[in-house]
Amino acid sequence: MEIDLSPKLAKQVYGGDGGSYHAWCPDELPMLREGNIGAAKLALEKNGFALPRYSDSSKVAYVLQGSGVAGIILPEKEEKVLAIKKGDAIALPFGVVTWWYNKESTELVILFLGDTSKAHKSGQFTDFFLTGSNGIFTGFSTEFVCRAWDLEENVVKSLVGSQTGKGIVKLDAGFKMPEPKVEHREGMALNCLEAPLDVDIKNGGCVVVLNTKNLPLVGEVGLGADLVRLNGSAMCSPGFSCDSALQVTYIVRGSGRVQVVGVDGKRVLEVHVKAGNLFIVPRFFVVSKIADPDGMEWFSIITTPNPIFTHLAGSISAWKALSPEVLQASFKVSQEIEKAFSSKRTADAIFFPPPN
Repeated sequence: MEIDLSPKLAKQVYGGDGGSYHAWCPDELPMLREGNIGAAKLALEKNGFALPRYSDSSKVAYVLQGSGVAGIILPEKEEKVLAIKKGDAIALPFGVVTWWYNKESTELVILFLGDTSKAHKSGQFTDFFLTGSNGIFTGFSTEFVCRAWDLEENVVKSLVGSQTGKGIVKLDAGFKMPEPKVEHREGMALNCLEAPLDVDIKNGGCVVVLNTKNLPLVGEVGLGADLVRLNGSAMCSPGFSCDSALQVTYIVRGSGRVQVVGVDGKRVLEVHVKAGNLFIVPRFFVVSKIADPDGMEWFSIITTPNPIFTHLAGSISAWKALSPEVLQASFKVSQEIEKAFSSKRTADAIFFPPPN
């Protein structure tokens, strides 16, 4: 039975005045379960506060829109309070407790992509909340909580029972949250819109790669990531991850066409994608994209912290390494055809500008 690779949109799981939480369902996007990948989005309105929680999955967070504040507590370490804004990528290893807050009028939207191989449900994140109507301590008896916190029963009942919100709440306009510290961003977050470009092709596109060098925490997460911006009508070279990694792609902006080819040279996906779509390319399958005239931007995670790709077109493609005789024999063509083939794409790597 073939797996449906078609892109999907996220659906709301819960929400209220403060914002909403959306997730992609493995029943609708089977590659999530097949690849042990989770995908979700958090949207916070003004004064929206995502209550402290931890997850059963390691993740990479990417700020799609707006700005705000994030609190991240690594195991046995201090709380890091970060100012976050559009373009920020944040690595979230196992065991971190996080909270998120938006004090601005613009909606704060954060994408989460991660590994569910150790999760309770394959292809889904499960969050464990520290407070709220479904908080961990609502499940313990009052006696246990009193002993744990060394507090009187009436105080414990107030602490555990006062917050009736679930997951996301709206704070009073005048409430003061902790101020972020510049030094807390170091090693915790990287802004992909401001980082040095790893590839920059004139009229073609550019890419910033997150790896253990520029964001060391991705090593603990076990995932790599990249932000790709493809110029209008430009093409991204057909290629595949040669270290058996899955590519999980979220379309941030714009639109374009995608083709994926798998086993036996069979095209398994041909689709027009737009902002908000998520799709997953299986291991070793070859993917290529062509942007619409307005261009296209996507954020991807790759299921290894330092991914390696093989390209099948362009100046750094596998074709350029093969000898003329092997190419001629492989294609079963004349020397003239082989020379015509080899003489093309000698300068363009990865991204190809639109034809004149």
